[in-house]
Amino acid sequence: MSRVLLGPFAILVVISANGAASAGSTEADFKQAYAAANAAEQAAGRLRNQWLPTEAALGEARKAAEKNDFDAAVSAAKEAEALAKASIFQATSEKEAWKSRQIR
Repeated sequence: MSRVLLGPFAILVVISANGAASAGSTEADFKQAYAAANAAEQAAGRLRNQWLPTEAALGEARKAAEKNDFDAAVSAAKEAEALAKASIFQATSEKEAWKSRQIR
């Protein structure tokens, strides 16, 4: 896993994802949110750009779900999905962008 500091884009995504969970979330809501987050994290893994905060958010989601706190679980899962998508964005944008910063 790559250790990455969160940039402004990722922080904005995470902040907006934190308010995305609605009150009264159910186990089904959690399962759907967790599946989406897990799929995004696997996609980031295929690009070899997984972030540690994403793994932590997935862990928080699982722990909250085990305590039947589905509001917190859905919120953490959405945060994990946002982080995974930001890591995918980073990996794909940096795939070619590094060339413009290379000393010639």
